[in-house]
Amino acid sequence: MSTHVAVEIATQPDCWRRAASLADEVAPRLPRPGERVAVVGCGTSWFIAQSYAWLREARGLGHTDAFAASEFPGVRDYDRVVAITRSGTTSEVLDLLNSVAVPTTAITADGGTPVADAADGLVVLDFADEASVVQTRFATSTLALLRASLGEDLSAAVADATAALTAPLRPEWTGATQFTFLGRGWTCGLANEAALKMREAAGAWTESYPAMDYRHGPISITAPGRLAWMFGPAPAGLAEDVAATGGTFVTSTHDPMATLVLAQRLAVHVAEAAGRNPDRPRHLTRSVILS
Repeated sequence: MSTHVAVEIATQPDCWRRAASLADEVAPRLPRPGERVAVVGCGTSWFIAQSYAWLREARGLGHTDAFAASEFPGVRDYDRVVAITRSGTTSEVLDLLNSVAVPTTAITADGGTPVADAADGLVVLDFADEASVVQTRFATSTLALLRASLGEDLSAAVADATAALTAPLRPEWTGATQFTFLGRGWTCGLANEAALKMREAAGAWTESYPAMDYRHGPISITAPGRLAWMFGPAPAGLAEDVAATGGTFVTSTHDPMATLVLAQRLAVHVAEAAGRNPDRPRHLTRSVILS
């Protein structure tokens, strides 16, 4: 029987189409051009915030920062705070939304949770909610919505994600003993998220870094039987540097979100091969609610 997370991974292309189609409808609740914005979340949601913040600022739409909700500095001159929270119940997110004096927007999978009262504006992606503790489709659907809100056409990403659902998982990937995920610009958030999926679902030894910084120390961990997995175009010479370590370099010309789908599938495979339940990682719950 398929796990919840495997089913949820497989629905992502459809969820991305649906999320992207909402961009115009929810635009009044999302950041406006020129606004100074902080985007916050916890865990996976924080990494999605990192990707969106980079994309928005790179398009000249306004100063955009990403923070773990618990680490919001609270002293900068923001015009809006955007919170990403699948459950709508995470303590750090609710505390932050209830404490700031600027307009707030929450993106959630459940509009009937406390975040609906804590935020000024609400975007509900209930079709992307998940039964698994491990987040996959809600996070990527949120990023699909946000990318579409920036004017991106997601049709190629959807097609690439569809292909990623049936692409073979190569033996050198499934047999690896260590995984390093690398990104540049907006894909650093995706690299961080891929590493988190491998830790959560599979309990695997995983790291993530900006690709250019990888050669400033972290490359020393790469060796035969270990992976260095790149999201997006690789810096010049990086593939050769990884080859010199004896490690395996993974790269793709597909949309980086589709590459994340492939990494999610790999995490599930590694978990199941080790006898783990990827739906129920050790020591984790769907939402962190602090008393």
